[in-house]
Amino acid sequence: MTSTEPQDHPVVPTTRGPVRGERRTDGSLRFLGIPYAQPPVGELRFAAPVPPRPWTEVLDATAYGPTAQRRPFSEVTTIPEPTIPGESVLNLNVFTPGLAPAAALPVLVWIHGGGFVAGCSASPWYDGAAFNRDGVIVVSIGYRLGIEGFLHLPDAPDNRGVRDWIAALEWVRDNIASFGGDPAKVTVAGQSAGGGAVQTLLATPSARGLFRAAISASGAVARPQDRATAEAVSRALTARTGVPATAAALRSLSDERLLELQDALGEAGPDGGDALPPLSLAPFADGELVPLPVPQALPDAETPLLLGFTAHEFAAPAEDGGDADTEPEDELLGLLGALGLNEHGAGRFLTEHPGANGGDAITDWLFRAPALALAEARAERERPTWLYQFDWSGSAPGRAGQAYHCIDLPFAFDLLDAEGAEAALGAAPPQALADAVHGAWVAFVRDLDPGTDWPPYHHGRATMRWTAEPRTEHDPLRTVRDIWHA
Repeated sequence: MTSTEPQDHPVVPTTRGPVRGERRTDGSLRFLGIPYAQPPVGELRFAAPVPPRPWTEVLDATAYGPTAQRRPFSEVTTIPEPTIPGESVLNLNVFTPGLAPAAALPVLVWIHGGGFVAGCSASPWYDGAAFNRDGVIVVSIGYRLGIEGFLHLPDAPDNRGVRDWIAALEWVRDNIASFGGDPAKVTVAGQSAGGGAVQTLLATPSARGLFRAAISASGAVARPQDRATAEAVSRALTARTGVPATAAALRSLSDERLLELQDALGEAGPDGGDALPPLSLAPFADGELVPLPVPQALPDAETPLLLGFTAHEFAAPAEDGGDADTEPEDELLGLLGALGLNEHGAGRFLTEHPGANGGDAITDWLFRAPALALAEARAERERPTWLYQFDWSGSAPGRAGQAYHCIDLPFAFDLLDAEGAEAALGAAPPQALADAVHGAWVAFVRDLDPGTDWPPYHHGRATMRWTAEPRTEHDPLRTVRDIWHA
């Protein structure tokens, strides 16, 4: 198809119909809100994603599409991720340097975080401009969240959000050449829940062949991640709300009502039982689409994997520039026991983390320990794996001295001047660090290797330390491994 549109608004064919994007001031192009599946409403609300109906008129793709997130972003995430109304939430965005198919550029497919209940692909932190500058196409995708995406329902397919990710990757396979990309050079990447999505896709046989490499930043996976736990969450929903956990009962409810039901899972039960833990609505090993939990499936996966975490993730912030609040030792010991540490391990944790709080424990349990275990298991099989810890801490109020959850993303995307970045990082974050982190991601997407200064983990447990002066160290996290993997 030859475009007759002005050069500022190129038209590109897709398998379902033509789309019109826009040229940016730097010369790159972006196409926003392209549907990769039909709106999941009515009979499709809890169904597997269905390809869009074809269209013949040119579809305007110059504005972000509707989001599955239905609450203001300030209530649910630290990243500026807007809430955009509308039904067609299964859409994606393409940021490309140009449209020449012969370019066959590598592609980064980005899956946003938000605990599988929040977030969206329309954040200014996910803009693909810097990757475009360096010859990489970025595709960011939206997907169903919370109850609609992940609650087990006996009369609906499980892991609907996972099916959405696969549908988006299939769209990339079938269409990205028209945007200058190579469908054989796709890397899937994400942060937090998005990092957990990446790990889940690696454990999903039907996703094989849709990407050649993976990046999991602060990846969060439900623990345990089995079918029995997912079924227990469904029973808890009914016990707490009186609403049957079935697609038939939920399909006609408003978005607001579904959010109320979802909130009930995070509150104490009517019998005085505890609130369900975070990630109760998340991908799980259903025995079919996702045959095995991530810890069992990923050690054998041959796909190159870059993964890591920030040093402090969910550690409680300091108040007014002081120290973060500590917890009574008996309460912290109780939490550590609930997280699976024996008496020796809990004592070692307290010794190694003087003044620790529950956030420090959650940081290790949810992020650092699982990633280390995964790196260890893959190292035993010499699977291509690169591990990092992001240690740089900015001067943001209440967060000075902490490398907390999400702080690494403006560096990875080389967007230190993006909306909300200064509030999260403080003044004058080091551009040299952004150059290094972003450069490693570009190299990995392009070459399946982040660079000669960062060897794979099986080379002496090599670990990149992202600081103002990045460096590779050998086994710097042995204490974390010894405490949680004893």
